[in-house]
Amino acid sequence: MNKRLAALTCALLSASLLAGCGSVGRLKNVGKAPKMSDPGAPVAPRIEPSLGNHASGDRAPDGSDPKVAEADRGASLFRTGGGAFFRDQRASRVGDIVTIRINIADNAQVANSTTRTRNGSEGGGIAALLGLESQIGKVLPGNPDPGNLVSTNSKSSAVGVGNTTRSEQINMTVAATVIGVLPNGNLAIRGKQEVRVNFELRELVVSGVIRPEDIARDNSIRHSQIAEARISYGGRGQLTDAQQARWGQQIYDALFPF
Repeated sequence: MNKRLAALTCALLSASLLAGCGSVGRLKNVGKAPKMSDPGAPVAPRIEPSLGNHASGDRAPDGSDPKVAEADRGASLFRTGGGAFFRDQRASRVGDIVTIRINIADNAQVANSTTRTRNGSEGGGIAALLGLESQIGKVLPGNPDPGNLVSTNSKSSAVGVGNTTRSEQINMTVAATVIGVLPNGNLAIRGKQEVRVNFELRELVVSGVIRPEDIARDNSIRHSQIAEARISYGGRGQLTDAQQARWGQQIYDALFPF
């Protein structure tokens, strides 16, 4: 018992130390706005093919090294890196940007009700058994009645009621970057947006896989057309901290068995 108490005390102290480390980090940010994360490195091909040669990969149209001086490219629309003039402007390659329209309006309601009742009774006796019933009193204590040897009653009941109601609504727009082109032509995308107002930071992260055919003419796509979609909308700051339970209470809720 003492060993269990010592182990529990050690676990509580370890959890307190770990939570205290987080508190120290929060103390460093007292009076400061939440720090924004560093923007990731832009995803783009090594070189943009010119209008006159879209088939060029990582090399210039003349087959030379793509790391050419800007002065050698000139001001022609057909220069390497001149972009597309007659090509469809919708996202289709690594580094292209597509607009994600998030319009989530989900409502779910589930109600369950269960009622169970069970009654049982049993009775048994031996009124006469070739005269052997007279010997029952010698075997069983309490001078039993042979005609009423067994009498049992049982009753059980259970009632269960469950009700779940959920409503979610998110309306946002975020730009995402094509980070990969799959062998079947689908596009892997990822977008991140951070907005800081006073001392509260809101973060929106979107990732998934889309079909080029689903991209609209205005280079946008709905969130419902994203496969393996991962949409995260949250934040950090003073308001978020005020809504969280204290770390001591969280440890108590996690470890208290009753």
